[in-house]
Formats: sequence, structure tokens, C-alpha cells
Amino acid sequence: MSHRRVANVAAPLVLAAASCAFVLALTGCGGVLRASGAQARHPSVPAATGSAYSLMQMNLCLSGLAGCYGRAAYPAVVEEAVARIRQLHPDAVTFNEACRGDVTRIARRTRYHLRFSRVIYLGKPLRCVRPGGRGLFGDAVLTEAAIAGTDNHDFRAQAGIERRRWLCVNTRVGVDVCTAHLNTRSAVEVSGNDAQCAEVGALLARHAAARAVIFGGDVNRRHSCAPDRFWTRTDVSGDQARGLQHVYGSAALRSPSAKVLPAVHSDHDVLLVRAHLIAR
Repeated sequence: MSHRRVANVAAPLVLAAASCAFVLALTGCGGVLRASGAQARHPSVPAATGSAYSLMQMNLCLSGLAGCYGRAAYPAVVEEAVARIRQLHPDAVTFNEACRGDVTRIARRTRYHLRFSRVIYLGKPLRCVRPGGRGLFGDAVLTEAAIAGTDNHDFRAQAGIERRRWLCVNTRVGVDVCTAHLNTRSAVEVSGNDAQCAEVGALLARHAAARAVIFGGDVNRRHSCAPDRFWTRTDVSGDQARGLQHVYGSAALRSPSAKVLPAVHSDHDVLLVRAHLIAR
């Protein structure tokens, strides 16, 4: 067979092989898709597809009582939060150590939807001070999408002087957004932290049975509270109170990436996580 004829026969074969390689990258030749690299090592986090979804977690130290409040330089901490949301435009924001009046102001200025969860402190709701008139102390969720429903309860396990709660909202884009601020790991509160961590895991697993779920919160621990088939990203690379703020996502939110942004007016940096939302 001449070299010319070999070339003429080989060309379609090379083209077919190239086409198969391209198809394999998308769907798998012969109906089999084989993962490689990081995806092969972490099969629970499939390749990025679908629409982008991002969550920003912030602890604002707004009560007026905590030792970190001097750093807040009120109202500079509120202005910083507004600026970050306007700059990065996340789909959701979770707040810990917030005040109802302040997060209402943030939501109004950024045009986000708001749900707030008050905290019981020494047996009664705590009003924020220095200055007063900012409403009750607690946690909050802001979402760009409209909120269709809210679930908000005390943890079953409690320790210390603050009665901790969790908050979840159901949004009209098919994502549930949850937050909580757990007990610390101090000798007095560590049992509460462990039990609340387990309750967060069970809570998120229940929500994930029906919808995509993302959680952001200050869990006051380095070990994750996420249930099976959830991923975890933390602020461990930050400069302040590193590793205590976590974001967890269900399998419907894939290929997560995290970035820690410095916060001038809080004792916690800002944790921003982006993922890809897959239609269920």
C-alpha cells in the first residue's frame, strides 16, 4: 500500500479518535464517563456545571457588649458589610452577632430579603447597646431571591448564658439557606458545641432530602458539622479567629471555591464561597 493511500485511510481514523476523545470529555465514549485528577479523588464533588451560586458569611460583633466591639467602630462595621455585599453581590449572606436594626438597614440598602433570629441572653432577649435603639441581638440571613418560608428554632442542647438558635430560609430559586452561631469550646460550653454541631448536621441532611442547601455560620470549632455528601469550606486561611466560620453545601451545589477577605471592623474575616447549582 502506498504512503499516499495509508495517509488517506489514516486521516479519518485520527479524526474519529479525536472526536471520541472530545465526546469522552463530555459524556464518555461508549456510555462510560471516567473521572481523572481531583475529580477522581473526590467523586462527591462533580465537575462544575449549572448556574453560579455564592454565599458570604460574616460575624459582625454588633451587640455593644463584647470585647471586640471597639474594633467595630460603629457604624463603620455596618458600612463595611454594605460595601462588601455591593462589591461581590452574593446570592445569600449569613450574619452572626448582628442586631435587627442594623441588618434591616443593610438589607434595605442592598435590596436583599431578610429574616432575623433573636437570641436569648441571661434568660431574656438582648437589646444591642452603644448606641441603643438598634433592636435585638441575634443572627440573620439575607437573600437576593425572594423568601418563601422560614424555619427558626432553639437548639435542643444548650450551655452557658446564651440560648443558641438556628435559622433556615426557603428561597424561590430552590435553595435553602441556613445559619447558626454555636456555643464556644470553653470548658463550660464545649458539651453544647458538640451537641449543636450534631444537630446542625441532622438539620441540613433533612433539608437536603428535598432541596439544595447551603449553610454559613460561626460554629466556634475547626471540625466540620456537615453531614455526609456535603462539602465544607472554612476561613482557616484568614488572619482573624481562623477556621471557626464554616460554609457547608449539599450535593446540588458543586465544585465549591472559597475566598477569605479581610475585615477591618470585626474580629472575624469575611468568608465567601462560590459553587455551581445543579437543577434537581
